[in-house]
Amino acid sequence: MLLTYANQLTILRMVFVPCFVILLIYGYPRLATMVFLFAGMTDGLDGLLARKLQQKTVLGSFLDPMADKILLTAAFVTLSIPSLQLPLHIPTWLTVLTISRDVLIALSVLAIHIQTQHTSFPPSLLGKCTTAVQLLMVGVCMLANFEPKLASALFNVVKYCTLAFTLASGLHYSYKSVKIVASYQVAGDVKKRAQNYRS
Repeated sequence: MLLTYANQLTILRMVFVPCFVILLIYGYPRLATMVFLFAGMTDGLDGLLARKLQQKTVLGSFLDPMADKILLTAAFVTLSIPSLQLPLHIPTWLTVLTISRDVLIALSVLAIHIQTQHTSFPPSLLGKCTTAVQLLMVGVCMLANFEPKLASALFNVVKYCTLAFTLASGLHYSYKSVKIVASYQVAGDVKKRAQNYRS
């Protein structure tokens, strides 16, 4: 069963993304905040259901991080548009760095898979923390529609935490990528030596 309850919630989170963006663009930030919160709730629920009902699937392992990334990217890009009438905007440079990190990781994973056929790329703790901080960055911007003073007080701290985690996790993934490639090269050299020895 591919479309388990958990997978259906993950797909629902993807459906929330255009709703969130449209509401922001057309001047309904409070409704957009509610949609974002619902999307965040599905993120927690799908994992809980998959564990409780023992419905973990290969499709879910791809869909869940993809849904998170689509939601975050859409939120960062939309909240960076200066013409939108919002109390707080995510700086454009932070959005560019965040998306560049994701593109770099995606390209690294593809290159490693092509070169080594390696298929296991579990998220690191640092990567999970980065996602959490990025969600917090969006949350603070959305909070400004309800509590502008509190959001403004938190904004700079969260902004630079997001920057630090984004850069650190990008460097960490790059380091892991190099280690994976190096380990396959060493294994390949050992195999060649063994074949030469036998011959």
